[in-house]
Amino acid sequence: MASRTSEKAFGWSWRVGVFAGIAVYVHATFVILILWIALSYWLSTHSVAAMLEGVGFILALFGCVVLHEFGHALTARRYGIRTRSITLLPIGGVASLEKMPDDPRHEILVALAGPAVNIVIGLGIWVLLRLSGAAAGLGDLGLTSGSFLERLMLLNFMLAGFNLIPAFPMDGGRVLRAWLSLRMDPVRATRAAASIGQALALFLGLLGLFYNPFLLFIALFVWIGAAAESGTTELRTVLQGVTVDQAMRREIHTLSPEDRLSHAVELTLAGSQKDFPVVDPRGRVVGILTHLDLLRGLRESAETGRVAEFMRTDFERAHAREPLQAVFDRLQACGCRVVPVLDHSGSLVGLLDLDNISELFQIRAALREHHTAHPSGGRLL
Repeated sequence: MASRTSEKAFGWSWRVGVFAGIAVYVHATFVILILWIALSYWLSTHSVAAMLEGVGFILALFGCVVLHEFGHALTARRYGIRTRSITLLPIGGVASLEKMPDDPRHEILVALAGPAVNIVIGLGIWVLLRLSGAAAGLGDLGLTSGSFLERLMLLNFMLAGFNLIPAFPMDGGRVLRAWLSLRMDPVRATRAAASIGQALALFLGLLGLFYNPFLLFIALFVWIGAAAESGTTELRTVLQGVTVDQAMRREIHTLSPEDRLSHAVELTLAGSQKDFPVVDPRGRVVGILTHLDLLRGLRESAETGRVAEFMRTDFERAHAREPLQAVFDRLQACGCRVVPVLDHSGSLVGLLDLDNISELFQIRAALREHHTAHPSGGRLL
């Protein structure tokens, strides 16, 4: 399934390689799954060969899951959308796209690309089995019966079908949202798709209580993912047409590279500002001292440490008239929470952080609700 997340989508993940310019991670819980599979086969068969075959089958299946995610990623690349990483979890894979396509038709193609890969793999195995004369009849196929390739073929078809269930944010839910977006505004379409996805999550959760507890984890993932995606889409819509200078903090304190951390502590305790641009004598922004950097500096050097030793020199910058949505996307991509804001001459004019964006979003969302209820109301900020 495709999603919008930060550069490294999940903690406790290890990178196993980079393919087509996309980093592939394995989450720690996936390793636990492999160990559990190996132990289950050993306890039931006491055969090393059976244990290795069981683990090999799971690895082959998740190899197909990785190819599924590359289907999303490479199709999104056609529309200029970068994929930061692919992470393997016990419930499947997650491709961390920097955003979903703005055109609903493109979103449909990106969403369908993953299941299409599984269908192609399944058909390829079927052709191979037919050519080798080893294909079993449809009535003989099952998850626990048949050869290695027959079970892998069946599970690829099942993966394609399962991902096409219209439970947002799964692939089928994204197709539903994109189809609805062709007929209504994106916020309403996302809300409708998210509601349907959460209703299906409740159904999956009930099934999990009575039949398979694993469905409870999938239901929880769908429920949380639908809510998060709905909020992100609403945020993007509300921030449309807004520029950075409408949200930035204008009254800010700055630090010099030669300042002691004690000065940053004084400014922090005296007001609400937690992150500080660092400006050299010529007025250029040369770094950012975040609150976390300050705490790290205090632990290592106490209050006598110099700001230059702990400030970040690799940081994002924003321009006052830049679209706020573009800066928000960059903040998500780099995992940052604050950027200095510059004017056309490169001079510092403000500071923008995620709290500013959240406050502006809440204000504009409230005003939009008022305008919806009272069309003749006042001006929208």
